[in-house]
Amino acid sequence: MSKKIVLIDGHSILNRAFFGVPPLTNSEGLHTNAVYGFLNIMFKILDEEKPDYLTVAFDRSEPTFRHQMFDAYKGTRKPMAQELREQVPVMKEVLQAMGIKIVEMPGYEADDLLGTIAGMAEVQGMDVSIISGDRDLLQLATEKVKIRIPKTKRTGTEIEDYYAADVVERYQVTPKEFIDVKALMGDSSDNIPGVPGIGEKTATNLIVAYKSIENAYAHLEEITPKRAKTNLEEHYDMAQMSKTLATIEVHVPIEFDMEAAKLTDLYTPEAYVYMKRLEFKNMLTRFSDDMSQNDLEKYFHVYHELDEIQNFFDGFSAKEAAVSFFEEAGIVYGLAVAKSNQNVVYLTCGGFVTEGYLEEQVQKLCDGLDTLITPDLKGLLKHVRVPETKNCIDTTIAAYLLNPLKNEYTYDDLARDILGLMVPSKLDLLGKLKIKKAAEEKPEALELMVCYEAYTCIAAKNQLLEQLEDHDMKKLYDEIEMPLVYVLADMEKEGVRAEKAELEAYGAQLTGRISELETSIYEKAGETFNINSPKQLGVILFEKLQMPNGKKTKTGYSTAADVLERLAPDYPIVSEILEYRQLTKLKSTYADGLALCIAPDGRIHSTFNQTITATGRISSTEPNLQNIPIRMELGRLIRKVFVPKEGYVFIDADYSQIELRVLAHMSGDQNLIAAYQHAEDIHRITASQVFHTPLEAVTDLQRRNAKAVNFGIVYGISSFGLSQDLSITRKEAEGYIASYFETYPGIKIFLDRLVTDAKEKGYAETMFGRRRPVPELASSNFMQRSFGERIAMNSPIQGTAADIIKIAMIRVKQRLEREQLKSKLILQVHDELLIEAAADEEEYVKTLLAEEMRHAADLAVTLEVDVKSGRNWFEAH
Repeated sequence: MSKKIVLIDGHSILNRAFFGVPPLTNSEGLHTNAVYGFLNIMFKILDEEKPDYLTVAFDRSEPTFRHQMFDAYKGTRKPMAQELREQVPVMKEVLQAMGIKIVEMPGYEADDLLGTIAGMAEVQGMDVSIISGDRDLLQLATEKVKIRIPKTKRTGTEIEDYYAADVVERYQVTPKEFIDVKALMGDSSDNIPGVPGIGEKTATNLIVAYKSIENAYAHLEEITPKRAKTNLEEHYDMAQMSKTLATIEVHVPIEFDMEAAKLTDLYTPEAYVYMKRLEFKNMLTRFSDDMSQNDLEKYFHVYHELDEIQNFFDGFSAKEAAVSFFEEAGIVYGLAVAKSNQNVVYLTCGGFVTEGYLEEQVQKLCDGLDTLITPDLKGLLKHVRVPETKNCIDTTIAAYLLNPLKNEYTYDDLARDILGLMVPSKLDLLGKLKIKKAAEEKPEALELMVCYEAYTCIAAKNQLLEQLEDHDMKKLYDEIEMPLVYVLADMEKEGVRAEKAELEAYGAQLTGRISELETSIYEKAGETFNINSPKQLGVILFEKLQMPNGKKTKTGYSTAADVLERLAPDYPIVSEILEYRQLTKLKSTYADGLALCIAPDGRIHSTFNQTITATGRISSTEPNLQNIPIRMELGRLIRKVFVPKEGYVFIDADYSQIELRVLAHMSGDQNLIAAYQHAEDIHRITASQVFHTPLEAVTDLQRRNAKAVNFGIVYGISSFGLSQDLSITRKEAEGYIASYFETYPGIKIFLDRLVTDAKEKGYAETMFGRRRPVPELASSNFMQRSFGERIAMNSPIQGTAADIIKIAMIRVKQRLEREQLKSKLILQVHDELLIEAAADEEEYVKTLLAEEMRHAADLAVTLEVDVKSGRNWFEAH
C-alpha cells in the first residue's frame, strides 16, 4: 500500500478559517479564531486521510521571483487584517509544538513549495493530498496528487476533491491547461493582468480548442470572436507573462527531508500547553488523560477519618493559609486547606465529620491566622465569622479586577494566567459529571480538583497582589471590592420577604389582562393563531394585514422587538402584541418564577455577583431581582409582593441621574456643571439649548427627546441609534447630537479623549482606577472598532457610577452597624438601595441613608438622592 503525505497551504487555510469562524479571543485578548478554524480543518483532514507524512507551507513577506518579473503582482491585495496577522506566528508555534514540519523559503510562495514537494513525493510513489482554498493549485492535480479545497458553510466544513480527471470534468481543461486559462482571463486577486477583453468563458473555449496560449497564437486567423483574436494578437506578450506568473514552480531548490515530515503523535505536552493557553477546551479531549500531570500532586493529602482530621486541626500552626469549603447546591462535600505550596489538605465531609464540626474547627483555624486566602470569601462567610479587620485575600476578586472580561475565574485559568502553570481543569478531571455524581463515581478526581484550587490560591496570592499594585488597583481592591463582600454576604443572608398570597393575586391580575389582550388581538387579526409563534405572527402582520417593512428570513418574517416597536405607533394590534409579550414574560419569570424562590423563612435570598460585569456593576441571580420591569404599570406592581417584616418599613433611596452627574464631573463641562448647580431640570435645560427654545416654552416632546440625547451620549450613542430611538431621520439625529456638543463642548472633548486614551493604553478607566480592557479598538473591523469606541466612552462613566454605589453600600452598612441600629440593607438595584428599617428608626435611617449616599464621592456637582418609605417596595419607590 502506498505511503501518503498531506501538504497544507498554511496562509490559505488560515485565511479561510479567519473569515469562516466568528471572532474569538482568549483571556489574554489574543485573537484565536483563525488558529481554531485551521486546527479543525487539519484534524478533519487527518482523521479522513490518515497520512504517514504531514507538512505545512507558509508564504514569506519578502518579494518573490514573480514580483521581480511584474512589480504589480498581488498589488491589489488588501493588507492582512491585524487580527489575522497576530495569529500567524501563534499558528506556527502550535504546529511546531505538535511536531509538524513547516516549510517556507524566501523568493518563493507556499504554492511553489507545495508543488515541488508534491512532485518529490509522487516520484517516490506516494499518494499526495494538497489542502488549500486556492484553486490555482488545481494545476498540480494528477492521478496521484489530489487537491482538496475546504469550504466553510453553516453546516460545517465541506471539502471538494480534485484529481486530474475531476479538473477536466469541472473545468473542461487538464490541470496544465488550467494555467493557460488563468493566464488569458487574468486574476484580480493576484493582479495577474491576463488579456484585456477575454473572460473565463472565452479563455476556456480557446484552450479547449487549442490546448495552449502558444498554439492559439499560432492559429490566430482561426480564432473567433474577432475581438478575442485582436486582443490576443496585441497583448500576446502580456499573456505569456501572465502564464509565467500563474505557473507554480515545481523545481524549487529546497532541501526537503521526507523523514522529518513523518507524522508522529501530535498530542504532545507542549501542544497541550498551547491548547490550554488558547482556551480551546474541546480540543483538549484529543489529548491523553495524563497529559496534564505534574509533580504538584505529591504535596496533596486527603483525610477521611475523624481522628486524622482532628489531628490535622490540633497540629495546625500556620499564620497564613488558603481555606475554602467545597460545596454545591447547599451540600458541603469537604474542606480544602493549603498551608503552603507544598502542603495542601482536603478534609472530606461525611459520617462523623459533619458540616457543623468542620465549621467549628475552621472558625478556630481562621481566628488564629494573620492572613486568610480564599477563592470565595462570600461563600466562606456562610460557614464562619471573619472580621472585616482580618487580612483577607479573595483570589477570584483579584483576578476579576485584573481581567474583567472573562466569564469565569477558574483555578486552572488562575494557574495559567498568573503562575504560568498548566493544571488539570474541572473538565479534565470530572468530564461533564455533576458534582453530586462525581462524588459517587470519581471521588479521587474530585479531591484532586479541590486540592488544585487551594494550591493555586496560595501559590498565586503574592503575584496577584503585585499585579494589583502594578495596575494601580490595590486601593480599589482594599477599599471597595473586599469590604463589599461583607455587604453582599449580609444582603444574601437577610433576603427580602415576599408575600405568597400577593404573588398569587398578582399572577391572577396578569392572567386576566393577558386573556383580554388575546381576545383583542384575535379580533383585530380576524382569526385565532399562536401569538407566541414568530412564524404565525409574521404571516398575520405582513401578509394578511399587509404591514410595511416586513423582513423575510429563512424561517419567516422577523417579529423581533425592534421591528414591532417601529410599527406599534400606527397599528394598535402591534402595541397589544408587545404588551402581551411583556406580560407573559412577567407571569412566567416573576408571578410563577418567584414563588419557587421563596425560602422556608418566607424570604427570597438572591445571589449578588461582583465578578460578572466588565464595568464593575453588581448583578443578581437566582432570582434576578435587578431586572424587575419598571416602565409599565403592571411591571411596577410586582414590587407590592415585597414587604418588610412585622414592625419594620421599607426605605428606598435612588440616585438621581448619577451617570449624567458623573459625566458633568469627569468632563468638567462648565455648562453642564452650572445646570446642575442651579438645580434646574437638566433635560428641560438641554432641550432649551439644543432646540434654541426659551426654557418656559420647552414642550414635553422636546424634553423627552433631550432626555434621550442626554442619556444616549453617556452610552456613546450613534446618530443611527438615536434616530431609531426617537423615530426621526438620521440627519435630524446628527443635528441633535451636533447641537448637544455645541451646548456642552467640554463633553465632546472629554469623550474624544477617552477614546484616544483607551487606544493608547488598551483600557478605559474609572475615577477610582477600575480598568476595563478594550481590545476592540485595535480591530480592523469597522463595526468592532465602533463598538470599542462606545465602550471607551461609556465604561469610565458607568464604571464610576458603579464604584460610587458600592462605596455608598459599604458606608451605609458600616454606619448601621456602628450605631447599633436594627435596620438592614437588603437590596441593591443599580442606582437604588433598599433598607428594611425598624419603624422607630425610620426617620433617622432616612437621613443616614441620604447622607452616606450623597457623600460617597466628592464631585463637582451634588449627588442627589430621592428617599421614600412605605409598607411595601412599590410604595417606597
